[in-house]
Amino acid sequence: MDALASIARDSALFLDAVRAAPPGARVPACPEWGVADLTYHLAEVQAFWGAVVGPAEGKGLDADDVAPLARPADDAALPTLAATATARLLAALAGRDPSEPCWSWHDAGRTVGWVARRQAHEALVHRVDAEQAAGRDVTGADPEVAADGVDEVLRVMLDGVPSWGTFTPDGSTVSVAVDGPGETPRSWGLAFGRLTGTGPESGTAYDLDSAQLVDLPGSTTTQVSGPAWGLDLWLWGRGERDGLAVHGDPALADRLRRVAAQETR
Repeated sequence: MDALASIARDSALFLDAVRAAPPGARVPACPEWGVADLTYHLAEVQAFWGAVVGPAEGKGLDADDVAPLARPADDAALPTLAATATARLLAALAGRDPSEPCWSWHDAGRTVGWVARRQAHEALVHRVDAEQAAGRDVTGADPEVAADGVDEVLRVMLDGVPSWGTFTPDGSTVSVAVDGPGETPRSWGLAFGRLTGTGPESGTAYDLDSAQLVDLPGSTTTQVSGPAWGLDLWLWGRGERDGLAVHGDPALADRLRRVAAQETR
């Protein structure tokens, strides 16, 4: 997957859609946001990660050292702000060694390559938001990019237990499988359970429905399968599962989507 090409493509489609969106349009997946809020959000995210990666000849910043991106008083300036943030992010990532270290909120993600992958999917998901807000048909995604998006949702957003937490499986399992026409088959197995513990910084006690990646036997009680793009949209809450196949208990498919919704936006 060419992450930089994906960032450039989807950021351009994003800007085209937000410029075409009617005044006052809301974002279906985030109804509390208008198109201006969405535009500022992507600009803010891309500006942040461009600063974290930093220039090739310099050093990137830790999160606490990144200055917040000022939001213009005039929403008409937001597309230009977003375009500038995209250009700076791409410039920071261009020609870099993917294994080069940098700050990340994810324990396994402290490399430039991880940032490039994360930002490719950030741009893709919010490009879909912009197209939906503008009332347009959603532009398709390359199957390889979409399959990597499924992997990212399950492996980065859902999987993993914090050091202060405990995951207790409850015996329910589900698998997700890419099996679209002409696509490379891929599959992931997940076990459901409860994630419990108290965050050491906030003191907040958690007791959440959760899912963790596991190795499952060849046959499982429930499987959700279909083209990678349909799975990616569904897991991110940007598409229905009408075009996906559920073999087994549909309630477990719905449960997976609810668990994903806790970790994605």
